[in-house]
Amino acid sequence: MKLFDCPHCGHRLYFENAQCLNCASPVLYDPGRARFVLSGAGVFQCTNADECACNWMAEPGHAFCRACELNQLIPDLSVDGNRRRWIRVEAAKKRAIYSLLAAGLPVAPKQNAGDEAGLAFDFLADPIGGGPGGTRILTGHDNGLITLNVAEADSAERERRRVEMGENYRTLLGHFRHELGHYYWDRLIRDDPQRLAAFRALFGDERADYEQALKTYHANGAPPDWQQDHISAYATSHPWEDWAETWAHHLHITDTLEMVHALNFPLGRLETVEANDLSRSDTGGELQPAPSEPAAVPEPFEKILARWLVLSEASNSINRCMGLPDLYPFVISEVTARKLAFVHELLTAVKETGTKREPAEAF
Repeated sequence: MKLFDCPHCGHRLYFENAQCLNCASPVLYDPGRARFVLSGAGVFQCTNADECACNWMAEPGHAFCRACELNQLIPDLSVDGNRRRWIRVEAAKKRAIYSLLAAGLPVAPKQNAGDEAGLAFDFLADPIGGGPGGTRILTGHDNGLITLNVAEADSAERERRRVEMGENYRTLLGHFRHELGHYYWDRLIRDDPQRLAAFRALFGDERADYEQALKTYHANGAPPDWQQDHISAYATSHPWEDWAETWAHHLHITDTLEMVHALNFPLGRLETVEANDLSRSDTGGELQPAPSEPAAVPEPFEKILARWLVLSEASNSINRCMGLPDLYPFVISEVTARKLAFVHELLTAVKETGTKREPAEAF
């Protein structure tokens, strides 16, 4: 994530701003150019501006912005608290969409409900009273349709589920990145024999029975040595989940490091990362200032990982000083690093093709 400037006075803007706090100019985020513009003549405000605090501009001829046009169902706003939940959900979704656009990935709505290509979002709530048999809305992905239970927007409820599921980390943004990983597996890997073979060599054979794998995981949990090969316990359940978790973590890492660069924070930079050092956060070395501009040539993932190890050690240590849980409570093993590098190389290849806003059928 970047920092932004007010197009009128140059004052700092943040991603969720709809008004400059310095000059009071109304502003809108332009996702096509990844910058803010002044709200006014010739700039179209998203219809959801007054509905869910959307601060993105819509393109000419479109009622909604590029993020809101992906919505298929929104929660019942007559239910107390659902508008507040929807606002939080939309804010997280827009950060996820930002990363997709920055990576050069196609982001387009489904043309028809049955299409595999194209994205759609359903934001739903559990039926009042639990529904027949205690029915609950489950967060998940199905051919580009991502469903999210808006109860996750309530911190107390999300924390309850995190503890219940035995997870180290659970956020709205994490949900979006994980489920989007499933969608882009279908678009980028499934139908490409070379990529699919490389995927199976690292993550395993996805043809293993998915439903049975999840049942086994929920019944038995992860093996005791899961951190040697996986980024999270849930990643052990099936190769598809291993991919989605790894994809999400790559976006966590690169998006956070982009913000560190924007803030010009110095980080220790290691030229190489030895395999047996990956589980260590203590990188040592000298602190160097962030470069004035991002590298023109994509960096190899080992350099990105080296900076991430420094940052995660620092952020975890700061949190502990405040009596808070680690910001990044994960260990990146040698195998996990290779999986993250696979995601990085795939995204680098996609971006180098120059694919920006291709129609969904392009894949």
